[in-house]
This record gives sequence, structure tokens and C-alpha cells, in this order.
Amino acid sequence: MNYLLVFVGGGLGATLRHLVNVVSGRWFGTAFPYHTFFINITGSIVMGLIAGYLAFRADASQSWRLFLMTGILGGYTTFSAFSLDTALLYERGEIGLAAFYVVGSVVFSIAGLFGGLALVRHLT
Repeated sequence: MNYLLVFVGGGLGATLRHLVNVVSGRWFGTAFPYHTFFINITGSIVMGLIAGYLAFRADASQSWRLFLMTGILGGYTTFSAFSLDTALLYERGEIGLAAFYVVGSVVFSIAGLFGGLALVRHLT
């Protein structure tokens, strides 16, 4: 059942992401990735709201967490999970580890993307 909740939530989140992509392109054009910028920020705000709300509700079930946070927000943007992980490290006093996580994630993710592009270009 948990997998089904994540599956359905992920589909809803991905559909919402596609809607934002389409609307953003029509309203603002495609010269700047406004869609991703908006998605990352709004996803992180909503993740903070949901995580905070569920953290203070003792009766909040794991099913709701999976559906909302892993499913919908995971399909909408993984940046929200990245932001939450960073905040949790920071709030635990692991400031150096939080900084490493942020810098390492950004640098290695972008390097990985360029590496993948270079490999495909080399092989084709």
C-alpha cells in the first residue's frame, strides 16, 4: 500500500510540475529556467510547511508522509527533499556537514551531468 501511495502521489506531483513548465514557458518564455526556479522554491516552502505540520501532530501517519512528501513533492521536485535534509543537518548542529552536503550535492550533481553528456557525446 505504501508503494501505491508514493506512486499515485508521484504521478500527481509530476503532472503539477509539467503544468508549471507549460504555463511558465507561455508567460515568461524559455530564456531563463523560471519553471525550475519556481518549482524548487515553492516545493521547498511546501515541504517546510508539511514537515513542520506533521512533526507537531502525533497522529500524523506514515501514509500521509509518504503520499505528500515522498510522492507528490518527490514528483514535483526533489529540491524540497534536499532542502529538508539540509535544514535537518543544520538544526542538529551539523553545520559543517550541512555545508558539505549543499556544496557537494551541487558541485557533484552538475559535474555528473557534464560527465554524462561528455560520455554520450564520446560514444555517439
